[in-house]
Amino acid sequence: MTEPHKNAVMRAFRLLLRPVIRMLLRSGLTWKEVAELCKMSFVEVASHDFGLHGRPTNMSRVAIMTGLSRREVSRQRQALDSEAPVDLTAMNAATRVLTGWHLDADFMQADGGPRPLAVQGADGSFAALCRRYAGDIAAVTLQRELVRVGAVEKGEDGLLRPRQRYYMPSPQDPDAVLRSGMVLRDLGNTVVYNLARDEAVATRFEGRATNAHMRVADTPAFRAFLEVEAQAFLERVDAWLSANEATASGRERYRTTRMGIGVYQIHDDDEHWSDP
Repeated sequence: MTEPHKNAVMRAFRLLLRPVIRMLLRSGLTWKEVAELCKMSFVEVASHDFGLHGRPTNMSRVAIMTGLSRREVSRQRQALDSEAPVDLTAMNAATRVLTGWHLDADFMQADGGPRPLAVQGADGSFAALCRRYAGDIAAVTLQRELVRVGAVEKGEDGLLRPRQRYYMPSPQDPDAVLRSGMVLRDLGNTVVYNLARDEAVATRFEGRATNAHMRVADTPAFRAFLEVEAQAFLERVDAWLSANEATASGRERYRTTRMGIGVYQIHDDDEHWSDP
């Protein structure tokens, strides 16, 4: 790596770190705790992504790539092996249930909107919706969680009505923090893929629309604009993904992967940040 290239990578890394460190400081983490996590992540990525001939990277090569001692690499690998996997099942199930409620004709009204649902019932109920979209997550568990975060409301008539299209935990909820990491991971994976790909390989879509001379007073109007237009775009994407999703039998016959797109507001507020 040339010195100009290395300097550019370091500057890019600093830009990436600013929002991440902002979240870490607000959550009470120190640089020593984060440094330990960085060691683990260096070993994890070097081990899994830089092997030769399809095999995991050996310990000596990981040590050379990361600058860590073989002993430290071994310690971090042991920590990775003992680390409990991240369970996103309930979060993903909640999103699938809300999406199905808005797109599946069996749970929609004549005007195309989601139909108020009885909690229980063989067909056309919330329990039936969960059986179709939530896998083995219990309907009562999902109902409790969706009501808790305000995505679903139970009326005086006993019927459940969706108030949000997507599952969004409250900002202080551990699930919300985990989701933020997933968003940053997805965006980062796309950016790095585009940088590292061979020229003959197509890029993954990643684009921005920005203007550096916007009035701060227009922030509410822009936010309202995004709530309508970006949400409408996401719903069209969601409908396409649902229409082209592999069937249960297709998942056994073909390789499957996660696809999607993220839309997010851009606002340079580094100079104006303050704690709530």
